[in-house]
Amino acid sequence: MLLIFVVIATLFLAYANGANDNFKGVATLFGSRTAIYKTAILWATATTLAGSLTSVFLANSLVKSFSAKGLVPDVIASAQDFHLAVAAGTGLTVILATRLGFPISTTHSLTGAMIGTGLVAIGTQVNFVMLQKAFILPLLLSPIIAISLGAILYAAFHFVRQEVGIEKEACICIGEVQPALSGTSLSNPTLSITMTGVEIAIDQPEVCAERYMGRFWGIQSQKVIDAGHFLSAGAVSFARGLNDTPKIVSLLLVSQAISLQGATVAIAICMTIGGLFNARRVADTMSQKISQMNPGQGLAANVVTGLLVIAASRYGLPVSTTHVSVGSIFGVGIISKTANPQVFLQILLSWVLTLPIAASMSAIVYGVLHH
Repeated sequence: MLLIFVVIATLFLAYANGANDNFKGVATLFGSRTAIYKTAILWATATTLAGSLTSVFLANSLVKSFSAKGLVPDVIASAQDFHLAVAAGTGLTVILATRLGFPISTTHSLTGAMIGTGLVAIGTQVNFVMLQKAFILPLLLSPIIAISLGAILYAAFHFVRQEVGIEKEACICIGEVQPALSGTSLSNPTLSITMTGVEIAIDQPEVCAERYMGRFWGIQSQKVIDAGHFLSAGAVSFARGLNDTPKIVSLLLVSQAISLQGATVAIAICMTIGGLFNARRVADTMSQKISQMNPGQGLAANVVTGLLVIAASRYGLPVSTTHVSVGSIFGVGIISKTANPQVFLQILLSWVLTLPIAASMSAIVYGVLHH
């Protein structure tokens, strides 16, 4: 019976993870108006699922890292009640943040849940030295590195674009429309002029999608940017699936009743469902509130995120895709002067609170189980 609850709690965690995390890789596609929400979430779903299934072959070291062995004694780390408390505490923390629209780290939540459960189980015998080296330092350093690399890479992209003569098109929308009454507007523009069959709208800058003129290697510049943007977004989503899936899978391996392959498929399916049905609030935060962006800025942020997360998965470092993605978007926004520091600080506060909230929830669950 306890094993059944472990499975249910872990699958719920996978659902919550998909709801909070799946859209993060494609946030810049939606934010820069390169793709509509439906296209972006479908692309995120497909590439995240591919990364999740690939993790069976490439990310076994992360499964070991999040088994909690070494953090607490093996006899406790292997117990079903320990895994149930960790899964439940993490899942509740992540779904709460999702409902509030905060993009938090499942990695950070798992870490906090293992600490909280471990403190109730064995007190201060938790291996805090290992915790610092294997978990805390990578989680703290990843957003700092992402902000720096995001700023540097976008500055480099901006310099190259100017050197090759790729310019931005003016922010004005002209196109055929149905006959309209005088005063009809597009997105409440400040000025609207209606003529027979043609409407010219002058609107707020954030409403107009920036496009790029010129050609690159004989191909239209905007097509090159869009293709690179989609590929980079897919790479980030793939890397997220590759990095996060093993962390959750480790909670299902408490029993010999399910194989690594079976656990991975189950987690991947639940992450997919969570992303498809409950990702919109976090999507709005990631796409619209951290920084305004155009396709070039989104491309730079995604390249940084993808490289850092894939490298972390390869070497078994439990970095947070959330911290890296938010950091890279904010870093690009600093250079382009479109970043919103107030929103970033709110997100940063949610990151600080993630670990103690997850620790408290998992500790309560573990305490209830033992009473």
